[in-house]
Amino acid sequence: MTIRLLTRGASLIGVEVPDRNGNMADVVLGFDTIAEYESDKNQYFGCTTGRYANRIAKGKVVLDSAEYLLATNDGPNHLHGGGPRSLDKVVWESETFENDGHRRVTFRYNSPEGEEGYPGTLAIMVTYTLTDENEIKIEYEATTDKRTPVNLTNHSYFNLAGAGASTINDHQLRLNADKYTPVDDLLIPTGKFKSVESTPLDFRKSKRIGSEIEKLTNTSTKGYDHNFVINRRESNDRQLVEAAVLHDPHSGRVLEVLTDQPAVQFYSGNSLFGQTGKEGRTYAYRSGCCLETQHYPDSPNQPTWPNVILSPGETYRHICVYAFRVQ
Repeated sequence: MTIRLLTRGASLIGVEVPDRNGNMADVVLGFDTIAEYESDKNQYFGCTTGRYANRIAKGKVVLDSAEYLLATNDGPNHLHGGGPRSLDKVVWESETFENDGHRRVTFRYNSPEGEEGYPGTLAIMVTYTLTDENEIKIEYEATTDKRTPVNLTNHSYFNLAGAGASTINDHQLRLNADKYTPVDDLLIPTGKFKSVESTPLDFRKSKRIGSEIEKLTNTSTKGYDHNFVINRRESNDRQLVEAAVLHDPHSGRVLEVLTDQPAVQFYSGNSLFGQTGKEGRTYAYRSGCCLETQHYPDSPNQPTWPNVILSPGETYRHICVYAFRVQ
């Protein structure tokens, strides 16, 4: 197994893994040149997303009686960290090292006070570890000098048949989630949890992604773009648990996603538009899907949801594991 990383956005830009017959393929969408990563063709391919992944309503956060106006880049809302200085667009410092048979790359970036409207200077470290068990372990850490919201994730698009394969609709998906966070027409959570039972969002048993996706095409999400509440014994449990299992029956490749976070965003690539990617491959509509481990969207404005505010003296931590195997 081989992975490739990029200092722009602390991004995962290549993941080559074998199928059941030992044939290798790159299973994440991306580009061959920096210019393409800096172009409108790039829809957060493989990047570290933040400071706050997902959406914040109207780009507004109130902390200690002060209102902060964040960059708005999704209609009236703040999405994935905002505008031209969001974490996916800056160049991070990097360091590589190897020990105990594990290969690691650590990226560091200090996001200054006021960047994209956020309070506080945020010192961020993202470490990718490639293990001999074909696992990519992503560890996030951050500290701040002023109270500030933090919610980091990785935004890789996967197609286990190989990047550039025509669809992910034939992949099988299982999600360890009985509930999800319903949203309004602007994809802002209502503040409630809702059961997936008897809806197209019920992936508690593995099923083909395309089996019910058309029921969602003409809704605000335009397909799957939902935040699922990961099943845990207790709401404050932060042990690593399985969030999702993605399987391509044709190649036999399997991706298992584990995390210590409360939620996973499943996105079915509804905005992919046929842009040209690696080696001239076409990234067609719904030809890649994202499984983004994270906190709930708009949590800074949802007082009953888990705390996402990092204070001085605290350390934000988040672990995501992408584990590959075949069957």
